[in-house]
Amino acid sequence: MQHPRVVDSEAFLAELLAAGVEFIVVGGAAALLHGAPITTQDLDIVHRRSPENVARLLDVLLRLDAVFRYDLANRRLRPTAEILAGHGQLNLSTTLGPIDPLCELGEGQGYEELLPHTVVMTDGELSLRVLDLPTLIDVKSKTGRAKDRAVLPVLLATLEESSKTQP
Repeated sequence: MQHPRVVDSEAFLAELLAAGVEFIVVGGAAALLHGAPITTQDLDIVHRRSPENVARLLDVLLRLDAVFRYDLANRRLRPTAEILAGHGQLNLSTTLGPIDPLCELGEGQGYEELLPHTVVMTDGELSLRVLDLPTLIDVKSKTGRAKDRAVLPVLLATLEESSKTQP
């Protein structure tokens, strides 16, 4: 079965929350949740790397037929608890689209370290942690990737606009 190329973020977030996975939404999805007028094809999360949480995340990923996206030999390699508990970034394809579980955004930027830099967003049914906009801007400005530099003016404008509407 061919996996979708664009993530169904709402369905994916609902799956993660229903399973009790502790995570922070980062990347383009975080920017969208903050109101930035951008597009993204995947869902980036930083997950808590406790054994229990890794097991919950792995269960969701395996139920959604997660395989590594950039396996040129098409071996359908699956994520493991050991990889999810490490320090790297996984690029996975699932039945709900692409997801990138990040063990850390950068060195020393795991779930616990990022937690103070999050906001809780609720839409009535779902309540989730999202990286705050100033931290997202800081992270994007330090990556050096062209696509991150390109989105910085949009994120800065979104931050400026949101500061006008807050009391």
